[in-house]
Amino acid sequence: MRRNSRITARGDPPAAQLASFIAKYDPAIGRLVRAARAKLRKRMPGAIELVYDNYNALAIGFGPTERASEAVVSLAVYPRWVNLYFLHGAALPDAGKLLRGSGHRGRYIVLERADDLDRPAVRALLDAAIRDSSVALEVTPRGYTVIKSVSARQRPRRMREAR
Repeated sequence: MRRNSRITARGDPPAAQLASFIAKYDPAIGRLVRAARAKLRKRMPGAIELVYDNYNALAIGFGPTERASEAVVSLAVYPRWVNLYFLHGAALPDAGKLLRGSGHRGRYIVLERADDLDRPAVRALLDAAIRDSSVALEVTPRGYTVIKSVSARQRPRRMREAR
């Protein structure tokens, strides 16, 4: 059996479970997540997707192993926006001054559309993050998806309707 077709503890294939997590969000956010995820999968075909459906957000990490600390980037999905989070972004050369945040390690970019990933400055950041990864990403093998955790309690995933 291929690793990316493993059945999760919930009984669903990881891809189906991830699709159900994304479906909790407003359609526009869902489209953005699916398109950005597809672009990142194409850019890093050997990456393992680590999925955390946490209390505050849905996080989809992309890395060379199943260790979250070795992830290169992640998509952090919130009800109103999606961040492209660089786990070691503070150390990246950011000529375009795109990275936000003041954390010790991480930095992020707010994605307005999936095509933001094609911008030269964002591509340069992705290239640098992949190059500087502590463990090399495989180029040829296909990555797979692992559901790492699902929080029992979660904040609402859709924007509240205007009152």
